[in-house]
Amino acid sequence: MAAARPRNAESSSSTDRFSLDGPSIVLDPRIHAWRKDIADIALAGRLFAPHYAAPLVRDCGLLPTPVRLEPSDEAEMVSELLPGEKFAVVDLTAGWAWGYSLLDRRVGYVEAIELADPLKPTHIVVEPTAPIQTCGDPLSPPLATLPMGSRLHGEVHGAMLHIEAGCVPTAYLRRIDEHEEDPVAVARRLLGAPYRQGGRTSHGIDGAGLVQLSLQLCGIDCPRDAIFQRALGEALADALPLHRGDLLFCGDQVALMVDDQMAIQVSAEARKVAVEPFHCARSGDSAERLERRRLNI
Repeated sequence: MAAARPRNAESSSSTDRFSLDGPSIVLDPRIHAWRKDIADIALAGRLFAPHYAAPLVRDCGLLPTPVRLEPSDEAEMVSELLPGEKFAVVDLTAGWAWGYSLLDRRVGYVEAIELADPLKPTHIVVEPTAPIQTCGDPLSPPLATLPMGSRLHGEVHGAMLHIEAGCVPTAYLRRIDEHEEDPVAVARRLLGAPYRQGGRTSHGIDGAGLVQLSLQLCGIDCPRDAIFQRALGEALADALPLHRGDLLFCGDQVALMVDDQMAIQVSAEARKVAVEPFHCARSGDSAERLERRRLNI
C-alpha cells in the first residue's frame, strides 16, 4: 500500500511504498502512536492506517506539561513532560500536538504552545527543584524553578549554568552523561511530594512516575506505566529476601525497597511519597498478587 501524505503540515512526508506481510495487528496505543485516522510512519508495515506521518521532534519548554488522553484540558493526565524532554509530534490539530515522548514512548496529547525547538541537553536537574536566577545576581529571588529530571542546554561559567532563560546553580545539576548510583536515594529526595495521577514532579507524582524518575536519573531506561515496568529486571522468588532497590508490584501499585522491610512509594493512605511497609490492596474479597523484581544495577 502507498504511504499517504501526513495530515500534519509540520510533519515530513514520504513517497516510499509500504506493504503488510500479514494481517494488521493491534498494538498497545499507550506506547505505539496510532489512531484510526493516522499513525507514526515507523508503524508502517506493522498495521494499516489511512495516513502515516514522520514525527517532528520538539522539546518541552521551561514548564512541566501534562500529557493527556484526549485533546482537552479536562482530559485525564496520563503522564507529564519535563522541561527539555523530547516529544515526537505525529499530528497537530487545533493547538494540540499528538504523539509520544521519546524518553518512554508514552503516547498522548500536549498543548503545542508548550513545545519548543529541540536542543541537545548538557545537564539534568537532580534535586527536587532547581532555581533559575538572573545571571548578574545569583542571590536574587528565583525567576522560576525547574523540576527534577529537567534537561538543560547551556554553558558552565563558575558555579552557574547559563541557559537561555537565565542561570541555574550547578549544585542542583549533573552533566547529562553522569548518572546517580542509587535510585532509592533519588526517590527519597521526593519524600512528601503529593500524589497526582500522571504526575512526575515534586508538585505531584504517582507511583510509576516516582519509580521511573528515580531509575532514569541512574541511567536506567524505564517505561512510564507500572504494567510495562513489570518487565524490568528479573523475577524474584518469594523465598528470597528483599534487598534495597528491589521493585514490588501489586495491581497498579509499585514501590522501591529501601531495605528488606520498608519500601518507598506513593502511599495510598497518606496520598504522598512515603517510606512504609508495602501492602497489597484488596480488590473485592481477594488480595492482588504481589510481584517482586530485582534490577540488574
